[in-house]
Amino acid sequence: MKKYTNTGNKDTRSGFGAGLTELGQKNENVVALCADLIGSLKMDDFKKNHPERFFQVGIAEANMMGIAAGLTIGGKIPFTGTFANFSTGRVYDQIRQSIAYSDKNVKICASHAGLTLGEDGATHQILEDIGLMKMLPGMVVINPCDYNQTKAATIAIADHHGPVYLRFGRPSVANFTPENEPFVIGKAILLNEGSDVTIVATGHLVWEALIAAEKLEEQGISAEVINIHTIKPLDEEAILKSVAKTGCIVTAEEHNVLGGLGESVSRTLVLNNPAPQEFVAVNDSFGESGTPAQLMEKYGLNADAIIKAAKKAINRK
Repeated sequence: MKKYTNTGNKDTRSGFGAGLTELGQKNENVVALCADLIGSLKMDDFKKNHPERFFQVGIAEANMMGIAAGLTIGGKIPFTGTFANFSTGRVYDQIRQSIAYSDKNVKICASHAGLTLGEDGATHQILEDIGLMKMLPGMVVINPCDYNQTKAATIAIADHHGPVYLRFGRPSVANFTPENEPFVIGKAILLNEGSDVTIVATGHLVWEALIAAEKLEEQGISAEVINIHTIKPLDEEAILKSVAKTGCIVTAEEHNVLGGLGESVSRTLVLNNPAPQEFVAVNDSFGESGTPAQLMEKYGLNADAIIKAAKKAINRK
């Protein structure tokens, strides 16, 4: 099994900030909008270096989406920044009508997604955002796993024409992907080859999947691990190729079990190669206040849960 080294825990929102700063230096069409959360979204450097291309819209997220849509008409590439709950649920109508329907080149960048928002509680811990965004025609949905990949994704989406939803988080997590690894939208990354079970994970659960694979190997179980950083368009070829070899699959995500990565994978399997599948996700509930670690443990979003799901999937073959 290939070993991955954590080069130091970093928050993925800082990866977004670093990527946005780099974009500001090399692409004068990139503009940034924020809904009163500059520090939380790590947009300080962009604002400092390019004040003429930064727009503080205040606590008016719906207005921010409308302004972003309008800026694209003049050839600008707007990056909007606020919490995931406010980036999707609060402004769904504006995204659907003003951005997705007319295929506007807006990059919707959302921090503090999922349970790992932590102590702010259920009102802010959106677990439905991937489902909301992936159902919009033409919307690309990206959920990177660490600081390096979030930075790379932020830079990459500027070259993609059309609406993008980029999801990241607040807590410091393992940073293990190569610093200069190119980010290819819609192309999954095979992290570890295996023969007994496929584990496809996204976001914060990718590192947990690697830990799970290492523990499974100690028990004589060979797990193939795939990083699904792009949920839409989904790399169906990579998933089907792996499942054809292993015969079963586990999906792992920090999202509601309904509407997320797991259901996209299920659809792929049903249409092409039905196989046993187990889900590691929040079981159709809201979150609650607590530390990120406490919540991931309580809601079963960790390596131990992935191991349990993998064994169950194998037994169903």
